[in-house]
Amino acid sequence: MIRTIEQENEFDRQLLLKSLSGRKMLAYMKAYGTSYDFCRFYKITDEKGMGFMFMINSTLIICADENLEANEELELFVIMNLPFRIEGSQKILNGIKLPEHYQKLNRTIFELVPDEKPLESIEQFVDFNPKLTDVYKILSEGFPNITDFSLWYTDTSHRCRHGVSRTFTYRNSTTASAIYNIDDVVLIGQVATTASARGRGYAREFLKWLAQFFNGLGKKAYLMALDVRVSFYREIGFREIEHEIVLERIDVEKESLMKGKLTDEQ
Repeated sequence: MIRTIEQENEFDRQLLLKSLSGRKMLAYMKAYGTSYDFCRFYKITDEKGMGFMFMINSTLIICADENLEANEELELFVIMNLPFRIEGSQKILNGIKLPEHYQKLNRTIFELVPDEKPLESIEQFVDFNPKLTDVYKILSEGFPNITDFSLWYTDTSHRCRHGVSRTFTYRNSTTASAIYNIDDVVLIGQVATTASARGRGYAREFLKWLAQFFNGLGKKAYLMALDVRVSFYREIGFREIEHEIVLERIDVEKESLMKGKLTDEQ
């Protein structure tokens, strides 16, 4: 059975804290609650197990215990909503029957490993509270399919005001965001460098600094990378934690969907 969640206390918080996807669900509940149509939460139950789903614009995230399996009701939910992307529980993603216009993409989760050497020389060029207009300018060069400014600004500023997200820039040329910061775990995303500054190692320096910065706060930072970016993070020395698949539609252009924000992987 799939039913809509009306209040945060309907979540099994301990279950959601077991995965990055579950933590994202908790973060967006904190930011938006249940009063927005573009951000919906669901509980899934059957005779075997339990899970939760989260639809943010055109992305569907599924988190479940080890007993819940893909079923006809889940498949019908996907067919009715046709999300651009589906991610989360690997057991369900591998078992669900989807329309033929979905493809599997490989994604690697990396833990940001801090350098042992001091990085104070980098910090002087870090803006801890940049203008979101400056962040968007950098992102628009790194992500050609970024949503229009008003949608991106509304979502990002809302999450930042609610203490869920935080943006940084480095040398006014590179940006990265803490997509969420839940307890002792941070998810890094939206990493980009302006075209004129590429090749100077700014992203490498900045990510190493971010690893040390969050480590100093007693937190572990992670990021997600599709295959095209995996070699870069390996060269930096970040630790591969997990390999997973995400499902994505191939019958529509990304620009044609009102996704409302960037994806988290690099």
